[in-house]
Amino acid sequence: MIESFDELLGKTILVGLTYFSADNKFVEQKQLWGKVIRADDENIEVKKSDNDIFDLPPDMSAISMAAPGEYRLRSTGEIVTDPDYLATYYVTSSV
Repeated sequence: MIESFDELLGKTILVGLTYFSADNKFVEQKQLWGKVIRADDENIEVKKSDNDIFDLPPDMSAISMAAPGEYRLRSTGEIVTDPDYLATYYVTSSV
């Protein structure tokens, strides 16, 4: 379990996002990964491999240590080797 935001800084994180409509129907799934460049009680910033910045909510319960190994992104086929952390978020539209 992650105890402080400081633990995330400079680490590689693999993120899974599952999106639902306002009536709770599955919409899509996305995966991304990158280095954590900022982490505090406002947000977690991830610098992706293409240098874009992706903001995550500061929900520590969504983040866990990653087991060593290769992780293949379903959407791109890209392989991420030995990320430090995994994050899973469920996003429901409000409209």
